[in-house]
Amino acid sequence: MFAFARKLWSDPEPVVAAVPRGVRVYAVGDVHGRFDLLEQLLGQIERDAEAAADLVKYVVFLGDYVDRGPQSRLVIERLAGPPLPGFGAIHLRGNHEAAMLDFLADVQVGGAWIAYGGNATMASYGVVPPAEDAPPEFLEEARQQLLAALPDHHLAFLKRLRNCIAIGDYLFVHAGIKPGVPLDRQTESDLLWIRREFLHSTADHGKVVVHGHTIAEQPEVRSNRIGIDTGAFATNRLTALVLEGTERRFLCTV
Repeated sequence: MFAFARKLWSDPEPVVAAVPRGVRVYAVGDVHGRFDLLEQLLGQIERDAEAAADLVKYVVFLGDYVDRGPQSRLVIERLAGPPLPGFGAIHLRGNHEAAMLDFLADVQVGGAWIAYGGNATMASYGVVPPAEDAPPEFLEEARQQLLAALPDHHLAFLKRLRNCIAIGDYLFVHAGIKPGVPLDRQTESDLLWIRREFLHSTADHGKVVVHGHTIAEQPEVRSNRIGIDTGAFATNRLTALVLEGTERRFLCTV
């Protein structure tokens, strides 16, 4: 009898995370200047959605479009343009976009950004990148050249990126969140840069966090988070998470 009572009054099973009925979401991991892989994955997404004409479809890009890979300019041009036909597009800010904008506003951060992969982004815009320890006047010259080479719609795109978005029971963000802090009180720094404290947390964040930022060989699926940065710039593996109802699956370029 007491066992039966304990069963009746025990905590309910956790609710399985879902996106709203009639919606399919494709979340794309860190592109990092790999326009070739972005085009491949967008083609996969478009073909995958052919049988879902009746659904509302979104592609959520998790940030880090620039740096490291050789085609940052082409990536930004593609993302700043029209979305796939029949899709809505949501573009989140990564720490690399934030670092690029910081350099465009303040030459003093130039050395750090160049060492962080910004040299590849400069080169993609036709700017010869100085060494990371170059004198300030060399960095300033490169900054001015990049500002001149950067199309207005590229700069506008970078400035209007969002830090996060919630869809159903999922929160999409670049790096993660600070455990124990309400979702509406997260700092931009944590959303763009956090790593260890978030990755090692087993806490219920209120939503399942879909993120990039931290490279793993395969998508990492945990009870409270799903990581989909598979190191595209080095591995040729750009990954998308597909969410519909309570179902989850993946698309990948390799």
